[in-house]
Amino acid sequence: MRYLPLTPADRADMLRVIGAPDIDALFADVPEAARLDGPIHGLTPHMGELEVERALSKMAAKNLHAGATPFFLGCGAYKHHVPASVDHIIQRGEFLTSYTPYQPEIAQGTLQVLFEFQTQVARLTGMEVANASMYDGSTAMTEAVFMARRITRRTKALISSGVHPHYVAVLRTLTRFTDDEIVTRTPDLTSDDYLVELAESVDKETSCVVVQNPSLFGHVADLTPLAEACHAAGALLIVVVTEAVSFGALKSPGEMGADIVVGEGQSIGNGLNYGGPYLGLFACREKHVRQAPGRLCGETVDADGRRGFVLTLSTREQHIRREKATSNICTNSGLCALAFTAHLTLLGEVGLRKLAALNHARAVQMAERLARVPGVELVSQTFFNEFTISLPQEARPVVRKLAERGVLAGVSLNRLFPGVRDLERGLIVAVTETVTDGDMDAYEDALDEVLA
Repeated sequence: MRYLPLTPADRADMLRVIGAPDIDALFADVPEAARLDGPIHGLTPHMGELEVERALSKMAAKNLHAGATPFFLGCGAYKHHVPASVDHIIQRGEFLTSYTPYQPEIAQGTLQVLFEFQTQVARLTGMEVANASMYDGSTAMTEAVFMARRITRRTKALISSGVHPHYVAVLRTLTRFTDDEIVTRTPDLTSDDYLVELAESVDKETSCVVVQNPSLFGHVADLTPLAEACHAAGALLIVVVTEAVSFGALKSPGEMGADIVVGEGQSIGNGLNYGGPYLGLFACREKHVRQAPGRLCGETVDADGRRGFVLTLSTREQHIRREKATSNICTNSGLCALAFTAHLTLLGEVGLRKLAALNHARAVQMAERLARVPGVELVSQTFFNEFTISLPQEARPVVRKLAERGVLAGVSLNRLFPGVRDLERGLIVAVTETVTDGDMDAYEDALDEVLA
């Protein structure tokens, strides 16, 4: 089948209908400087399949990929081991080819998986209800803020300085044309006092407080006092979790009083995948369920009394009037949710706790080793598997020099907060179960050499 099956006559007819003299007229509003004046550099007009494979492989070889070097990057995307059995399960035809379960009578397997996924997320987060997943952690956080506005009928959201700046950027983009007031704070690396300041800032105009735990910088905190301050003012507490494996070690957000818990589920069952597709987690209190975005799967019985599954709640623009919809989420990350469920099922509760403990132990070991390097200071005093260090010089050049030595050392804070001088020496280091003793040796030696 041709990729562009339209004939010149077809195109001429369409141009005549819309009143355009030629195709170039459709680009009249694009500045000349932004238009291509010829073929894209490096691409030939046409190549055979084998030639294309070789060309793409050559381009890909320029990357320093996660599996080829000591890898300490994190900040919302984590390298964990995913068993081959997970990939085998999600590639079964009945899962891989099922796009979306609108007809429950022929999508019982998909609906059951989503029901089990919701159960897992609810238990992990300590909440009563979870939906059938969302696009990713950042959009889940934005939907949570919108949900808090609907519940409280207030428009001010207080965002902790420990929330990932990319998540905040998505929130600002999606609230650009709304009346939401997004209040952010300058990052503070020194302590957990930012939570006290947040609690003191909650007032009768606040719809919600958004806090990440563990924070972007690795801090782990008890959010109970903050939850109490929010509830006393009639506001909601939204907790963001970017590292899902931490659920196996830390007290759940629900136990600390959270009203809505959102997060990124990539860590369980899903690879880095060069940034996506990923998996948004969303859970809340049952009393707020009718304001939750996306859709929920429920368990029922059919006419013969047999157990079955259906879409219980789908308050999306696709299903009801726009003004009544809770979101415009078109679908859920179904295959990623399946991978999450398969991996977590294989691990079980004991396995997840062991995996979390291993992650924490390896991170502690790495933090202690890096703190021995002259000039390096450990900023994070409490952390799970990610922590922040302060270098004796600007971090970004150090990261580049370490990459030249085959070590992907972490994420510099200036990359996340460009131009903030107080953060230019900060480096966030993530350590998972995939990090070996040899990786630690290589990192410590290379850093010692670069800083000497």
